[in-house]
Amino acid sequence: MCYYVGMNSYAMIVFSSVIVYLFIVLAIRIFGKNELSQLSIIDLVFILLISNSVQNAMVGTNSTLMGGLVAATSLFIVNWFLRNLLFKNKKINSLIQGSALMLIYKGNVIKKHLDQAGISLEELEASVREHGVRDIKDVDLAVLEVDGNISILSHDFTKQSVRKHIPHKMLKKSA
Repeated sequence: MCYYVGMNSYAMIVFSSVIVYLFIVLAIRIFGKNELSQLSIIDLVFILLISNSVQNAMVGTNSTLMGGLVAATSLFIVNWFLRNLLFKNKKINSLIQGSALMLIYKGNVIKKHLDQAGISLEELEASVREHGVRDIKDVDLAVLEVDGNISILSHDFTKQSVRKHIPHKMLKKSA
């Protein structure tokens, strides 16, 4: 018995895979992309469970090698298309990925932006220290980047920390 009635099985796999991909991108945007900058054990388990939960939605009962390859190829193609669209269209890029958010300027914390990003003062202080800066007042600029990393500039905007990924896995919201 065919799982997909009235449609070619492989065409339905392509359609389902694209829909699941777009749903996951939207869900990550809504529920917080900041967690992606460094995965914790909880994040890894979550990703594994999500992938397992949507597998049947993509391939249905077609567990053949060809069905899996069609689903994977569909995901690669839609990912390539979306990345190119985001690169070429800044409005869509901002809508999907958000925009960077300034957290500190010339030693002054922008509390409204911390609240908006769901970052506590303690998390920000830890991030500053992890970047090799002793105190918030010594930070010229701290920015929550769209990928969830926090960039820190100090010494009159001349020294950027070398630590790229910082463990602020507690972040739940995005700018």
